[in-house]
Formats: sequence, C-alpha cells, structure tokens
Amino acid sequence: MRCHEIDYEIIGSEMQLVEVELDPGEIVVAEAGAMTYMEDGITFETRMGDGSEPEQGFMGKLFTAGKRMVSGESLFTTHFSNQGVGKRRVAFSAPYPGNIIPLDMAAHGEKVTCQKDAFLCAALGTKIDITFNRKIGVGLFGGEGFILQTLEGDGMAFIQAGGTIIEKQLNGETLRVDSGCLVGFSGQIDYDIERAGNLKSMVFGGEGLFLATLRGRGTVWLQSLPFSRMADRILSHAPSAGGSDRGEGSALGGIGRLLDGR
Repeated sequence: MRCHEIDYEIIGSEMQLVEVELDPGEIVVAEAGAMTYMEDGITFETRMGDGSEPEQGFMGKLFTAGKRMVSGESLFTTHFSNQGVGKRRVAFSAPYPGNIIPLDMAAHGEKVTCQKDAFLCAALGTKIDITFNRKIGVGLFGGEGFILQTLEGDGMAFIQAGGTIIEKQLNGETLRVDSGCLVGFSGQIDYDIERAGNLKSMVFGGEGLFLATLRGRGTVWLQSLPFSRMADRILSHAPSAGGSDRGEGSALGGIGRLLDGR
C-alpha cells in the first residue's frame, strides 16, 4: 500500500470522534485544530502540504498550500506520528455537531470528491487537493458546491458531516439535493447545478433557486444538517445589536428575562 495502514474506532452516536491507533512509525494527517487528545508517545508537527509526495520541493508544497488557502482552509496540515515502542492512539473530532464517515479509499476507486470543509484526517500518503468545478452553472450558482476537495489514496480517510448521514448508491439514476447537504461522492458521478422547478417554485418554494444534480454510478454521502443552515437559523433568532428580540418566542423570551431581573 502507498498509504500507511491505520486502525480506528468511531466513538459516540452523535457529535462523534474518531480514535486512530498507530503502530510505531505510522503517521496520520489531520486538518489543523481537529485533534481532541493523544497518548504518550505521539508527537505532532505542522507541515505545509499533506506529505503524499515527499520528494516535492518547497515551491510545490507552497502551491498546494496556496490552493488550500483559496478554499478557505488552513495553509498547513498537522502530522501525528507514533514515536513510541507500542501502539498509541490519537483522536480527532469535528468542530460542529455531526458524524464522521470512515472511507476505505481502496474500496471507492482510490478517489473521493467532497465538500471543501469535509476533510478531517487520513493515513499518511493520502493526497488532499481541491478542484474547481469546470461548469459555468456550478461556478455561478453552486454556492458551497463550487469548490470541491479531492482525496486520493488507498488507505483510510475520514470526513465530517452535520446531523444524520445518508448514503445513496446510484446506478445510473439522478439525485437532486441542496448543495449544502452534499458531503461527497465517489465513482462515475457527474455533478451539476440545475434550476429548481418552475418560476413559482423558485420564488416561493423556499428550497433555493438551484439544486445540485448528481447522475451516474457510484456512492453519494449526504448530511441532514449542514453547518451553514444551522448557523443561519441561529443568527436569525439571535437578539439584534440594539438588544431587541427577533424570531419565535421573542415575547416569551422578554418575559423570561423580566422574571430573571434582566
């Protein structure tokens, strides 16, 4: 195998974390800030690039890191290695409520395309890159689906999703989803953006003007609660800067603060 062979355990039913077990000398690469805890003997180092091409020079690493910065991710990844004499564990978790999807990359054609902020961690040797969808429609209206991330390798990789995870197998069918609900896909899947129904549905339907359309053969992973949707709902019900209340229960909220003496 090109990638390090790592063992793992998913802990929890909601708001999960993944505990990775490393043999001496094994390395796992993670998104900056994803580590929850690590056992004695684990050391970490922040590096530019994912380490999948050790012979890559400084300019090559800088170019790869620059593409990550364009996608809104950190310039660096963190490499955790076992420098002890026995098995040691290190754990990673997502920065928002949700679940973790373990990906056996060899079983998915050694390539998975996912949302730009979905990557959590992977065995050393996994190539982590970004790709811009070349279709104009996706570029103009794709929103969260415009910049996608690709994971390539034959080891284990882990991506994060909000809410409940839904796995769909497409065998030549078409699936239409909110672009924010798409976590990733593998296989021969064609990804595009299409208009959401007629003009009346687009204006009054509440489902947005455009939907992501996936066609072909392969696996699609969806999330029931994108972080952007949750954040928008929280902000819409938050008190305004002037201290006035908005959203559902605002009157009750005012009474509650009065009873509390605020």
